[in-house]
This record gives sequence, structure tokens and C-alpha cells, in this order.
Amino acid sequence: MVGNQYYGTGRRKRAIARVRLVAGTGKIIINDLEIGEYLGGLMDTQLPVVQQPLVATSTIGKYDVLIKVGGGGKIGQVGAIRHGIARALLESNLEFKPVLRRGGFLTRDPREHERKKYGLYGRRRRFQYSKR
Repeated sequence: MVGNQYYGTGRRKRAIARVRLVAGTGKIIINDLEIGEYLGGLMDTQLPVVQQPLVATSTIGKYDVLIKVGGGGKIGQVGAIRHGIARALLESNLEFKPVLRRGGFLTRDPREHERKKYGLYGRRRRFQYSKR
């Protein structure tokens, strides 16, 4: 069984996802919950995002995807999961690299939130200026 497991770590904003691919029927388990339970109302829009690397490589029903994810919000976590799945697929078969690279699934999105600055209300919000 050890030979049939592939690992990938995905990151997006503050979220980190540890993904494990195991030969199976195509189930997606996130933090010990089915994907429908975990995503809730976001299921319709975010399920295709999670499955994009699997669809691009035609491995949608070949692997069970087991995920531990934390940090950030739900959308950042979904992006991290997609990144992790792509990395795990690349570990399973190096021939997927051109397809995954072309789809942009292997590129780590570098955008992070800006830090709060001292003397300001938030990241950029300043005190109101009055000329007189």
C-alpha cells in the first residue's frame, strides 16, 4: 500500500494543505469530512476548482484524495488543496508536468495580505485629512 500513496503540499494565502493520493474510487475527504460537508454552501462553485488538476490529467476516478488543511479562509484553503493535488499528481507521474504547468496548477500564488502599519487604522486606511 505504501507504493500507491503520493504526497503534495499546497499553499495559498495563509492556508496550507497536506494532500495524500491513494489508489481508490475518487472520494475527496477534507479534515475527516466529505467534501460536501466541508465546503457547505461553496460546494457548487469550489468543487470544480478542487477537481481541476484531476480533470486535466484524466485521473478523476483513480485516486482517493485525503486532505488535511488549515489556516486562512475557505477560498484560500480550496486554492491550497488544488495546489497540493497538482503536486501529488506530479509525484505520481512526471508525464503530467506539461499539462499541470500549462493549466497553472503548479505555480504557487504569491499574493499575501499586507501587514498593518503602525500609526494607521489598518493596512492602508489613514486618518481623515482636513485642510482647515
